[in-house]
Amino acid sequence: MKYLTILFVAIGGWLSAADSRPNVVLIMSDDQGWGQTGYNGHPHLKTPHLDEMAANGLRLDRFYAGASNCSPTRATVLTGRTNDRTGVQNHGYPLRLQEKTIAGALRDHGYTTAHFGKWHLNGLRGPGVPVLKEDTHSPGAFGFDHWLTVTNYFDRNPILSRMGEFEEFEGDSSEVVIGEALKFIEKQQNSNKPVFVVVWYGSPHSPMIADEDDRSQFANLKSDTGNHLGELVAMDRSIGTLRSGLRDLGIADDTLVWFNSDNGGLKNYGPETVGGLRGHKNQMYEGGLRVPCLIEWPKVINPGRQSYFPAGTVDIFPTIAAITGLDPDTVMIKPYDGISLFELFKKDVVARQKPLGFRHDGRGVLIDYPFKYIIQNGKEEMYHLNEDKSESKNLVATKPKIAARLRKEYNKWNAGVEASVLGKDYPEGAVDSNQPERRFWNTDPAYEEHLDAWKDRPEYRRWVKKRQNP
Repeated sequence: MKYLTILFVAIGGWLSAADSRPNVVLIMSDDQGWGQTGYNGHPHLKTPHLDEMAANGLRLDRFYAGASNCSPTRATVLTGRTNDRTGVQNHGYPLRLQEKTIAGALRDHGYTTAHFGKWHLNGLRGPGVPVLKEDTHSPGAFGFDHWLTVTNYFDRNPILSRMGEFEEFEGDSSEVVIGEALKFIEKQQNSNKPVFVVVWYGSPHSPMIADEDDRSQFANLKSDTGNHLGELVAMDRSIGTLRSGLRDLGIADDTLVWFNSDNGGLKNYGPETVGGLRGHKNQMYEGGLRVPCLIEWPKVINPGRQSYFPAGTVDIFPTIAAITGLDPDTVMIKPYDGISLFELFKKDVVARQKPLGFRHDGRGVLIDYPFKYIIQNGKEEMYHLNEDKSESKNLVATKPKIAARLRKEYNKWNAGVEASVLGKDYPEGAVDSNQPERRFWNTDPAYEEHLDAWKDRPEYRRWVKKRQNP
C-alpha cells in the first residue's frame, strides 16, 4: 500500500487513499476483430460510440486477447494468468474453483460485483443456455454477487438466468445486457459501495441476426456480412447507452470503463475484420490475438491518448488491483502473467519489462516487443512486429541470436505454465479433481426438463432435435 501511495503522488496525485475505489465496468465483445471499428478505418462499419470513447480516453492499439478464442481469454481476464494455468485450455473448459478472481478480490474489498451476458467458464458448449442455479461453476462461484448469465454465445430475444431464475427478453442481446447492467448500477447508488460490473456480449458471434434497420446499412454486402456488421452497430449503440447512462447517474467521471474483444476477427467476413493483420480467430498470428481495446476514466485519463505499448487481457486484474489499492501478490495466485498498466494511464511507458506469453491448443507465443516468437506444429517462427505487419518474414534463420534468446525465455516461461497445469501453484499442490466435464449442454441431464419448451426456439431447435432424436 505504501508503494501505491508513492506512485499516486509521483504521477501527479491523481487519487487519494480516500477515493481510490472507482466503479469499474469491464466490457468484452465476442469475435470482434482488431479492424472492426470506425476509428481503425473499417470501410463499411461505423462505430461512433467506440470512436467517441477512444477520443475521450486511452486507445491501446497493440492489445492482445489471452488466447485466440473465447473461454481461455475470459479466464485470463478473471485471473491475470495465462489460460492453461487455470485449466481453461480451450473453449468450453471450466475455470478451476481453486483460482483467485478479480471479482472475488473486489468483493472482499467492499465492491458490489455483478456479471451480465456470456459466461462460458462452466464446462458447457453449444449455443448459450441459462446457467442453472445449482451450477457449481456459475459466476457466483467466482466472486459475483449478482449474475444475469448465459452459458455461451447468445443472440436476439435471449433467455438469460438471473441467479438461476430464467427470464426471457426481447431485442438485441447487446442492448438487453447493457440495459440490465445499468439498472443494477442505478440500484446500487444508495449503497455507498463502488460497483464492479462485467458485461460479456454475445455479439458479433454467430448466429448473426441483426435488427432490420441495422442490417439495412449494409444492403450492398452479402446477407451474412450484413447481419455480422449489423450486430456490431447495435453493440456500438449499447456502448453509447452505457456511457450516457453513467453520465445521467452522475458517476461517469469516477467510473473506469474498459472495453476489448475476446479474440481476433473471423475469416469469412473480409480481410477488414483484422485490419490488414495476418490470420484470424483460432490462429496465433496477430489477426487471431490482437484486438481493439479502449479505457475511459475521465477523472484520471486525459482525452485522446493513444499507445502502442504491448498489453493484454492478463493485465486487467493487476491494473485494477493497483488502482484500488490491492496488493497483487496477495489477491492473485502466483505466478501471474499480467502487469499493472496504471502508469500508462497518464504517461507513455517505453518498454514492457515482462514479455507476453501465450499457450493455446498446443501452440506457444512469446512477444518481447518488437519481436514475436511462435512455436507451432514443431516449427519455429519469429517476426519483427514493427517492420513486418503481415508477419511474412520469418527471422529465425537470419537473426539466430535473438531467436535463441526468445526460445530460452519461452521455454522458461512454458516450464512454469506446465507446473501450473499440474496444480503446483495451489496450496494443495495439485488440481482438485472435482471438475465438471467439458460437454454439450444438450447432453446434460440437468437440462432435460427444458428441452420441450425450447424445441421451437431458432437458436436451440437443432440441438434439441439432436438430443431427442439421436
